[in-house]
Amino acid sequence: MVSTVKDDPGTRWSEQSALSGPVNQLQDPEISLLLGSKDLDSKMWFSGLDSFATYADKNPLAILFFILGLGIGIWKYTQTLPHASTLESRSENEDQKTYPPIQGLPDFDWETTEPLKLRPFKPKYHLTMALSNLDPSDLIQMDKTYKDRLALRSSLLQKYPDVVIGINTEADPRIYAAIRELYVFVVETYLPTRYPQMFRLTPQPSDANNKTETGSRTMLESIVTGTKIPLNFEESEPGSRTGRKELEILGTLVDEDFLLLLPERSPTHPSEQYILQAYTTHFPAGFDTREKLGLRLASIHTPVPGYKEKLERSMDRFFARVVVGQFVQRVNWSVTTDSELFAAFGGVHGAGGEGEKGLSRADLDVDSTVLRCERQTLHRLPQTKGLVFAFHTYTYPIQMIKDEGLGEDLAVAIDGLKEGNVPGMHWYKRGAIWGEAVKEFLRS
Repeated sequence: MVSTVKDDPGTRWSEQSALSGPVNQLQDPEISLLLGSKDLDSKMWFSGLDSFATYADKNPLAILFFILGLGIGIWKYTQTLPHASTLESRSENEDQKTYPPIQGLPDFDWETTEPLKLRPFKPKYHLTMALSNLDPSDLIQMDKTYKDRLALRSSLLQKYPDVVIGINTEADPRIYAAIRELYVFVVETYLPTRYPQMFRLTPQPSDANNKTETGSRTMLESIVTGTKIPLNFEESEPGSRTGRKELEILGTLVDEDFLLLLPERSPTHPSEQYILQAYTTHFPAGFDTREKLGLRLASIHTPVPGYKEKLERSMDRFFARVVVGQFVQRVNWSVTTDSELFAAFGGVHGAGGEGEKGLSRADLDVDSTVLRCERQTLHRLPQTKGLVFAFHTYTYPIQMIKDEGLGEDLAVAIDGLKEGNVPGMHWYKRGAIWGEAVKEFLRS
């Protein structure tokens, strides 16, 4: 992923001091003469100018390089100074307590909207951050697969409740506050504002089982499914119970997986180490999220080849510096020989070493083999300051890729997994197992 880490203001000012300090201490008498002196005779001054002109005439290249070097030095110096508007913007973001406004889509028709068509593969695979800015209004995507995906998510919640939902067992009230903040934003603000044809807020009359101080309780109504969802739960309910319920609703209300990370409470790393504290992941790509709970960002990515050398420091810095109101996204890809979206127990990443036999073209089930992509997003919660890492999973049959005329491009990209800056990625993505068979099909 290409690092978009911003310059450290502290580093900028230290560079400025390092540059400006010696300049203020220059006391060379010859330089003082060049700068002028009250006692300097006019003849000496013009004599000095004549000497300089003679030297310049005999050594034009030396003077040219001197001027060029001086210009570059001045330019570099000015680049270390933080622009006033940049400092003002950072200050405003740090103090921001609410999400940015969301733009609605009043005419959006989810039943006719095709899924995003992502084709992120390239001739060589380089492990980089590869981030781009994201409009906050585009945070959650909807398309014609929505209703079927929700049904699958609900069934997975029933079958694997402790796999798809997780909250760190540590008694940290920050976790439940972060879950609540995300829940309220999605349910009360984002969905009814962005997709008014799919969701609406409706007040419910109070009764014996639904009492509030105002006499009614506002609910989010899904026009698609007919379900009604509370915006808030009774405060008397235990935090862990309420937090889990909110994650369950999020995981079955939108086709999006959410992971909540909070800064580690540590005197040695007070701001740059983030811990996975809660999640709702129904479509994990070859990993059991339970095993990642409570781990630092670096430990979560331990299985990823090249992560420590290529990304660990820049990722830690970037996560620590994401400001409120900043939304970013990236896309990854792999190929899987099983079209199942739920892949918590392997089959996508990690395995595929020398002990496994590669598939032949005859053994390849083309109908079940897909290009699997994740559209990943990251933003900071305005009040609790937690980070929300979310991803939407898309799958495309390799037959579709071939029909689009991109078969050769994908085949080249498969070879490119072992030709980039981390050749081990070819094994990590199990390219050694499916690679030759898939390439043969794509080129047939």
